[in-house]
Amino acid sequence: MTRILIAVPVFNEARTVVAVLREVLRHAAAIPEALRRPDLSFAVLALDDHSTDATSELLKQLPIETIRQPRNRGYGFAMQETFRLARERDADWCISIDCDEQHEPSRLVAFVRAALADKADVISGTRYFDDSHAHDDAPAERQAINATLTRELNAALDLRLTDAFCGFKAYRTRAVANLALDACGYEFPMQFWVLAASARLRIQELPIRRIYPDFARRFGNGLDDGARRLAHYRLTMQRALQSSSLRHGAP
Repeated sequence: MTRILIAVPVFNEARTVVAVLREVLRHAAAIPEALRRPDLSFAVLALDDHSTDATSELLKQLPIETIRQPRNRGYGFAMQETFRLARERDADWCISIDCDEQHEPSRLVAFVRAALADKADVISGTRYFDDSHAHDDAPAERQAINATLTRELNAALDLRLTDAFCGFKAYRTRAVANLALDACGYEFPMQFWVLAASARLRIQELPIRRIYPDFARRFGNGLDDGARRLAHYRLTMQRALQSSSLRHGAP
């Protein structure tokens, strides 16, 4: 039996949470037949980061396990919890998918197919592989920051990423279980990629459509200012690089 945990980080998603999670449940249930793999087992988990709108009440309407944080902890913390829970529940893989309609649950089958091919430890969605996968244009500032930091990560780590910040990913549980992750906010990918490269994890990108349903979506914690966000993400990357170098004895 191959066990897969699908984790959906949620924070104040009352507008989309019911529709997205119903689609996640529907597509997850169809994957074993679609791939002719009756040995696949799926669990879907919502990680409610102390939502303050109607999200928590709406989640109670769904046949889905929900873990609600007693206070807001951040996206990165939700990902750390995902890895911990996947390990505790003996899941072979965990898949993260956002709840704001940027990610299409119909693509779950592609991530599972790639995971079962057993050629990668991290399968990361990319919205910038080529423009044929674009549905909506991306906010210019976000696209520029993503492109800048993706280039810097590639240069520092000898990677070939095209999208450093896509949250639609599949992770081999045992491969990420021992990464020393502690970045709790949206800077999480900057630390994750450094530690993944340091651990020599095999990385594959999987094209997905670029969808931005809400150009006004905010980051909070002072990070809506692009310059400040860029500096914060760079600092996270530099700290991770320094920590990784010390840990592995590099000069």
